[in-house]
Amino acid sequence: MMDKWTGLGSALASFFFLWSMVQNHIPVAFRYRLSTWGSKLVSFFSPYLELTINEYGAEVFHRSDFYLAVEAYLSDACARRARKLRAELGKNSKNLQVSVDDNDEVTDVFAGATIWWYACKQMAGSQVISWYPGEEVRRFYRVVFHRRHRDLVFDRYLPYVLEEGRAVTVRNRQRRLFTNNPSGSWSSYRGKNVWSHVPFEHPATFDTLAMDPVDKEEILDELQAFKEAKDYYTKVGKAWKRGYLLYGPPGTGKSTMIAAMANFLDYDVYDLELTAVKNNTELRKLFIETTGKSIIVIEDIDCSVDLTGKRKDKKAEKKAEADGADKPTLPTDPDKDDGTKVTLSGLLNFIDGLWSACGGERIIIFTTNHKDKLDPALIRRGRMDRHIEMSYCRFQAFKVLAKNYLDVKEHELFGQIAQLLEETDMSPADVAENLMPMSKMKKKRDANACFEGLVEALKQAKEEAAAKALAEAAKAKEEAEAKAKAEAEAKEAKEKDKAEAEATENNRGEDKGKDSKMNNGEIKEGDK
Repeated sequence: MMDKWTGLGSALASFFFLWSMVQNHIPVAFRYRLSTWGSKLVSFFSPYLELTINEYGAEVFHRSDFYLAVEAYLSDACARRARKLRAELGKNSKNLQVSVDDNDEVTDVFAGATIWWYACKQMAGSQVISWYPGEEVRRFYRVVFHRRHRDLVFDRYLPYVLEEGRAVTVRNRQRRLFTNNPSGSWSSYRGKNVWSHVPFEHPATFDTLAMDPVDKEEILDELQAFKEAKDYYTKVGKAWKRGYLLYGPPGTGKSTMIAAMANFLDYDVYDLELTAVKNNTELRKLFIETTGKSIIVIEDIDCSVDLTGKRKDKKAEKKAEADGADKPTLPTDPDKDDGTKVTLSGLLNFIDGLWSACGGERIIIFTTNHKDKLDPALIRRGRMDRHIEMSYCRFQAFKVLAKNYLDVKEHELFGQIAQLLEETDMSPADVAENLMPMSKMKKKRDANACFEGLVEALKQAKEEAAAKALAEAAKAKEEAEAKAKAEAEAKEAKEKDKAEAEATENNRGEDKGKDSKMNNGEIKEGDK
């Protein structure tokens, strides 16, 4: 019996050796034909089907999204059952990723069907230098399953793998803070993208946000509903996006609110600097390059570009153009024109036009210190769906700060502080500065000292506000008196001018009467 197995092994070894020598002399077309016949012969006897998922697809410079999703899914669901593992810290990932190593096998069970996954790698047939990734080493996953599970695998299992793999990628990714690059540096050839990014590590949360708890809870419920509303937005025929306008004085927590939103939703943040955008086309390009699950922010929009005024009168524009049509103009160099030409119309299309539907699950946030300066068309409902006023610190917001900074929930000075906060306008940033337990002398202060310091600061702010109000009232009174005096003098001068005009008119009438009498006397003497 041993001799038979030995003979069979020798025969197979001889066959493979001869085949490796002969195949180099067989035409390629005939070799492919033999391979096809061999595959058909195997499939005739084998009930299993194979599916290949390549690392690089149609876009040769970018790894296949499906391949990456499969890699993430297997590392999360099946890697523990593999014998050979590969550990690495993926790009833009905050967690160590353990995946199935090359030439290893894992099994998965879905709806009663067993699926085999093989991580495969093939080296190039010859030593070549290629500009395209994936040609020297070809990696792919091979999926093997029984033919009776074909519909189950194609219709349910593979979409499930794609969805779960993307979810794992989102959970493991390092969230990022983006800023737009100047358009002169955009170059796909040099790898310079329209956005640059750093890890987003802002620690703000809604728990630490100094805000009325009722308003805070309402915003949290709204954000959670938005995150789960993909099917609803599709049903009503709207792009899956939402706009927020944060307005209020400086230091009231507008930027902190944005960071808290990003941390709650687990979204990336795109900080768009409008002054670096030359025209509407570049603005559209920047929007296209953003991803889903992101917050697009334009801070201090009233100061970014000239979008705060009303739209110009077309008749006035035509008249101005007609007046200047005959005037010679000098040619301008477009490369030296550093000013932005972003228009209100371009910005409206950016947040609410056809291009705003490219992608989904985005939140657009504008911030401003002066809401009344913005064009109503920019902040109407449907564009900025919710307006959130970030006001001065009141007692409920102060309690959040006291808990965060000093871990104090109740204190004997809270009553006095509550009354002063209602009477005085002080931003949460200023209140928080007075609650810092470290003084200027680098000595730790207790809660009593911090609250006493805050009371003194509030009293001083109250006195300064009262003095400022008195000064403004006195100034307003002086201006009113000066205005009344000017109006009285103008009225007196007008009446004087009117009297002088009437006197002059009367003198002219008397002179005309005398001339008429003299003429009549001359005529009568002539008749005599």
